Amino acid sequence: MSAASVTDQFTDAFRDPAILTGIPMAVLGAIFMSLGAQYQHRGVQKVERVTGRSGGTGLDLHHLLNLLKRPSWLSGTLMLALAIVCQLAALSVAPLILVQPLGAISLVITTLLNARVSGHAPTRQSIRAIVAAVGGIFIFVTIAAFFATERPVTQTQIIIILGLLGVTIVAFAVLWVLLRSRSMALLYIVASGVLYGFVATLAKVVLSRIRDNNFDWLTLLSMAALIAAVLVGAYFVQTAYSLGPPDLVIAGLTVIDPIIAVVIGLTVLQEAEKAPFWAFIGFAAAGALAVYGVISLARNHPQIISDSQELPIVRGSDAEDEDGEEKPSQ
Repeated sequence: MSAASVTDQFTDAFRDPAILTGIPMAVLGAIFMSLGAQYQHRGVQKVERVTGRSGGTGLDLHHLLNLLKRPSWLSGTLMLALAIVCQLAALSVAPLILVQPLGAISLVITTLLNARVSGHAPTRQSIRAIVAAVGGIFIFVTIAAFFATERPVTQTQIIIILGLLGVTIVAFAVLWVLLRSRSMALLYIVASGVLYGFVATLAKVVLSRIRDNNFDWLTLLSMAALIAAVLVGAYFVQTAYSLGPPDLVIAGLTVIDPIIAVVIGLTVLQEAEKAPFWAFIGFAAAGALAVYGVISLARNHPQIISDSQELPIVRGSDAEDEDGEEKPSQ
């Protein structure tokens, strides 16, 4: 792609004044997502304190019923719904290259909000991780926006997507059974991000089929799969809130979600079949940078480090008394 054609794409994007409304709508959606994450996280934490039961190994029915009684959690849910509405409205009037990267703003806003609420100021390592995550996804989506082409979705492609989603849900269910006792926040964050990537893809499939007046059994099956992915993904998100700070959860969603959606678009829907080889190298490098940012944030988040220091674990020299003898375990 020449520099002139790239310039033409940006020029065309701003010829329609209606497109400019997509930018504030996307920013507003990012703000709603940040606030929603903060309030939902607060609701999950309150339910754990009230019930005296941790949701670290997975929220049970008792947790979920109590969440429905928490005003903070319900407020967060409403704000997340408004975020979705704003994002859809932005995408309806503005191209992906202008709208999608703006969703990463929610990670920055959530980090600042959580720092104020929790009192854990971002460290140099956590800021570096956030920059890597946001920068990686910005590069990833921008490259995809330049070379993506709209193509009709075939029945074979829909069946492949549904099959991949089924395998993914089964795989995460197995991991959940095997690893739930370890209370791994990153597992729930990755799982929810991957599933919401399928949600975005299936939403596109359903809208495309409805637009083409092709509302058949396969469309209904896609809608059912979309709802299932939303419910399972939402469960993983709420469990992640019980294990980690909200900005870490948002990091997983704003990074992993679009990467999965674009990868499906590249491999299954073949939306970038005319992209040059260097573009695929860019996809791999940008995706790796973004994923590194999420993993690094999970390891270096100041609130996680602070909480881990409060665990009743015998550490290093603490295990020995002043005479160098090992202290008896409590």
